[in-house]
Amino acid sequence: MFIRIVKMSFHEEKIPMFLQHFHGVKMNIRNFPGNNFLEIYQDKSNPSIFFTYSIWNEETDLENYRNSDLFKDVWAFTKALFNDKPEAWSVDKLVSLP
Repeated sequence: MFIRIVKMSFHEEKIPMFLQHFHGVKMNIRNFPGNNFLEIYQDKSNPSIFFTYSIWNEETDLENYRNSDLFKDVWAFTKALFNDKPEAWSVDKLVSLP
């Protein structure tokens, strides 16, 4: 299991388009083989910044998603709304305190 965090920054006027699109595809992303968890966060001090947090069984599951038609369609739509270069991290969970 590993975690993928993606930081995205949008033009303010494009945020409603992004959210509408995300809500339309979120279950397809969440139900993609190997995905166990999906959340999206909005920064409190800069509402143009969003983060996705997803948990995958294996890195190959994420790579399969990134090579899928679903990802290609989602990313093509989303990246047109950015006001800055996205950043992404793949991380391992070291400690979790429920």
